[in-house]
Amino acid sequence: MSLNIVILAAGMGKRMQSDLPKVLHTLAGKPMLAHVIESAMQLDPTRITVVVGHGAETVKADFAHIPGIEFALQQPQQGTGHAVQQAVPFLTGGQAPEDTTLVLYGDVPLVQAQTLQRLLQAREQGVAVLTETLPDPSGYGRIIRNEAGNVIRIVEHKDASEAERAVTEVNTGILAAPTGLLKNWLGRINNNNAQGEYYLTDVIALSVQDGVTVGAAQPDFPWETLGVNSRIQQAQLERAWQAEQAKRLLEAGVTLADPARFDLRGNLTCGRDVFIDVGCVFEGNVTLADGVRIGPHCVLRDVKLGTGTRVEAFSHLQEAEAAEQAVIGPYARLRPGTQLGAHSHVGNFVELKKTTLGANSKANHLSYLGDAQIGQRVNIGAGTITCNYDGVNKFQTIIEDDVFIGSDTQLVAPVTVHKGATLAAGTTLVKAAPADALTLSPKKQESKLNWKRPDKKA
Repeated sequence: MSLNIVILAAGMGKRMQSDLPKVLHTLAGKPMLAHVIESAMQLDPTRITVVVGHGAETVKADFAHIPGIEFALQQPQQGTGHAVQQAVPFLTGGQAPEDTTLVLYGDVPLVQAQTLQRLLQAREQGVAVLTETLPDPSGYGRIIRNEAGNVIRIVEHKDASEAERAVTEVNTGILAAPTGLLKNWLGRINNNNAQGEYYLTDVIALSVQDGVTVGAAQPDFPWETLGVNSRIQQAQLERAWQAEQAKRLLEAGVTLADPARFDLRGNLTCGRDVFIDVGCVFEGNVTLADGVRIGPHCVLRDVKLGTGTRVEAFSHLQEAEAAEQAVIGPYARLRPGTQLGAHSHVGNFVELKKTTLGANSKANHLSYLGDAQIGQRVNIGAGTITCNYDGVNKFQTIIEDDVFIGSDTQLVAPVTVHKGATLAAGTTLVKAAPADALTLSPKKQESKLNWKRPDKKA
């Protein structure tokens, strides 16, 4: 059996009021089309063909790197049936009845793989459509069944009679059909309708005419079939999806201070007894071990936190890791390449970049530590900075175990502070500090007794 998946992604999206192709607008941090492709790939298809049109080169540039993706061009855009016609040269198989083509939409981003699998099962040897029952079906194509309950055709809202508009079961546009028969039907549809377009839904009437059974399936969740045609719909679907992700975390035992103020834009894996406060954003791949607590309004992107680690309010972590029982923030920033040891502390207005902070070490106030290897039980005083950049190249600072660094210290890299050393407050270190010794930069203090502050000029 071959499984072709065709994703229609050619529309302009005029109501989005944007130069960006509609399918590249984001939902939960990634383009809508990316969501559809991810669900499609879970079905292990033979080929995925994306039909592009408006902004075709931009869409192709964003997704051409994905293996198994082909692109068909629809120009001009003359309806959904016309769009699928452009994909016909890319469809594989069609000789066997089980060879299938599944049609999806790039602006219906949240359809789940398990729903699509059920649709494929409903096809059997015929056609299957994904339908939804809505309290207000206005604007949707209606599913028309015969007295036996079989689907016999789909009529668009603009072409429907008053009786047909009273039907609440609607077409989502998603369908699965035998590849060989679909190719035949696509060659027989016409544009004799109110829009003057070639409707993919006409395939249903043709299948009935040819004696092919039409099955149906419905999604598990109503948000799976919601499309995005405007900024309002985009925002509504974003909140619906965030609510669903919050629900899944709550069911898994995570405590969310307020599920309505939570944003997941990637993958979040949590251990037991994890607590997440309001306004937090999770991007990329984030792993939180048992007992991790995330304070309010934090952003975590591609982060891994060990057991019992605590992140205080307004901290920003990216591509960083922390071992167990670390304390981060408030107002801390961990940039890519940062690794914190067990029981380490990174306090308010401290920034680390490509730096390892050893177990039981702490930098609690107002410091920048970049390109540094910091050992265990080190104290970094307030106002300390590693001067790691000469305007062209980056250099490393090495701070060995049990070092005490006084406030307002500058470490001019490349430089090493050996084990047990103490740097006095205000030191500018330009060469290695010896072990177990006090290093300082002497400064003479003087007072000018007859000095007067300047007056403000009028």
